[in-house]
Amino acid sequence: MNYKITVLPGDGIGPDIVGEAVQVLKLIGEKYGHSFQITEADMGGVAIDKHGVPLPQSTIEACKSSDAVLLGAVGGPKWDNLPGHLRPEAGLLGIRAALGLYANLRPAIIYEALKEASPLKSEIISNGINIMVIRELTGGIYFGKRGRLEAEGGESAYDTEMYSKAEIERIARVGFETAMKRGKKLTSVDKANVLESSRLWRQVVEEVAKDYPEVSLSHMYVDNAAMQLVRNPAQFDVILTNNIFGDILSDEASMITGSIGMLPSASLGATRLGLYEPIHGSAPDIAGQDKANPIATILSVAMLLRYSLELASEADAIESAVTQVLNKGYRTGDIASAGTTVVGTKEMGKIIREELI
Repeated sequence: MNYKITVLPGDGIGPDIVGEAVQVLKLIGEKYGHSFQITEADMGGVAIDKHGVPLPQSTIEACKSSDAVLLGAVGGPKWDNLPGHLRPEAGLLGIRAALGLYANLRPAIIYEALKEASPLKSEIISNGINIMVIRELTGGIYFGKRGRLEAEGGESAYDTEMYSKAEIERIARVGFETAMKRGKKLTSVDKANVLESSRLWRQVVEEVAKDYPEVSLSHMYVDNAAMQLVRNPAQFDVILTNNIFGDILSDEASMITGSIGMLPSASLGATRLGLYEPIHGSAPDIAGQDKANPIATILSVAMLLRYSLELASEADAIESAVTQVLNKGYRTGDIASAGTTVVGTKEMGKIIREELI
């Protein structure tokens, strides 16, 4: 099979980690008989420096003509004083909108070899953690009407949480479809005891659930969900929630794994075209020093293969290779512990590729 992949290395450590991930992708092509046509484009601070904007039209066009997009990281103090619409992060929001991406998938996994890195007690994570948080990405309070006004108590500000039935239905289907491929258990998180938008959310999720009788559906208020994630995270398989709750809960879920450098993500829409990226930042202080952890980006390639290209065996192979490398005690500096072998970005990529051969 022939596939077109657009790569956006971005800023800071982005080029370092994307370089290793691309080599893994090429090796998968050689091993499984696929051809990956890889096109590199600019986004973020590097695009500002070269083109004056964080997301050039040429980058949008390259992404739209691809089967999938792999992103490194964007941002850095160099561009912190620019207006909001010209900051590197505006490029990320722009590409999500341009590609119609409304569902963010963030797995939170505790690897057996990295259990000691989790801040949770060993008895809480004894059975491991493998959670998929599915966050609605383009609606809710982040995109609702907002403003300021003069009120009796002086200047006031407001932000509006709003969802349409169609927006809820499409993200709910992503949740149920994902649950069907995993443990067939979905927890929908809302605040239906207080918010009208959450009551509609719950109503629509229950309607969609009728099309997925094999999936066990439960509902949980967001405050309880936040507590349960640290009390008993193993109870969760797929968590489905809105934009603001997902923003918070996905960060909490990733923190309990204790290794942010290990976690990938996917942003998906109505077509198979998706955007794949590690959840960590650009870490400009270690850029180009062979210190960055490339594993989250390599695992983002696995998600790319699984969700956009429907190459499950190839995705499994990458995930298995990462697990084996960790079990053998290899670590980058951010996840190192006593008795492990510390390696750099390039060496970690090389060792993972050797496991794939």
